[in-house]
Amino acid sequence: MHYHKNIFQLFILLYSALSFAQSHKQDTLRGEFTYRLKAKFNLRTDYRHEEFFTLLIGESRAFFASQNSLKKDSILENSRVMTNNSDGSITLSIKNGTSTPETNFYFTIIQSSEAIQYFAPVVMSLLTYKEPVIKNWKLSNETKVINTINCKKAEATFKGRNWIAWYSSDIPLPYGPYKFSGLPGLIVKISDDKGDYDFELVKSISDSKLKGKLITIRKSRYTEAIETTQPKLKQALRNADANATAVLASYGTTIIKGQDMVRQREKERQENLKYENPIELSE
Repeated sequence: MHYHKNIFQLFILLYSALSFAQSHKQDTLRGEFTYRLKAKFNLRTDYRHEEFFTLLIGESRAFFASQNSLKKDSILENSRVMTNNSDGSITLSIKNGTSTPETNFYFTIIQSSEAIQYFAPVVMSLLTYKEPVIKNWKLSNETKVINTINCKKAEATFKGRNWIAWYSSDIPLPYGPYKFSGLPGLIVKISDDKGDYDFELVKSISDSKLKGKLITIRKSRYTEAIETTQPKLKQALRNADANATAVLASYGTTIIKGQDMVRQREKERQENLKYENPIELSE
């Protein structure tokens, strides 16, 4: 999912700053992989956005998230300042001059053999929904070497797109980028047949360097979440974006002028929706 509004990022920053649950899930790390995404978000341009994602594989599940999102977590954690006020209250803030990497992907995806679970922060809440693991993979005898890795071909239709995956049975981990899992080996590369989205494995950490290491994904990214459905989560994100725009548009100006700005931004948003090219075309 991709959101262009910087306003939404302000809410995420606030959410991260006020997340006190910083303990880590003690999953033994079995695999650590980096994928590069090349994505065409807008049908009006040929521009391809590039971003790197981390796939952390434990004993019975895997975590997938944007590297910039994870870096932002770490920076905010180390930049947090708590001030004890005279009235007994506590003020939480971020150190002046703190800068964080940009990202449009704030979600966390947990893959397991039972289900795929998607988590996304919305203002000060964490919402989640579950989906079944992809079962309609069509395995092929076709092979290819990708970045020195021997791969086999598989195809599946998922959320309105036809996907071609290359997985390696030499790496017997049934996971991959985004929501793609369930193959008899790690997915090394997966693209839709239109060429709009492409995930490719670009880095892996050797087993010898993983021994004794644990997965350190913040619990606040995936615990105490409110269960919902995918359509309701998407609507909640749109509502948060619209509400934030309305609030900030009225700052430092008259209410009437602020309302005009809101109407103009909403008009622009509706126009942009015609050309959005999300990774999932259907629900």
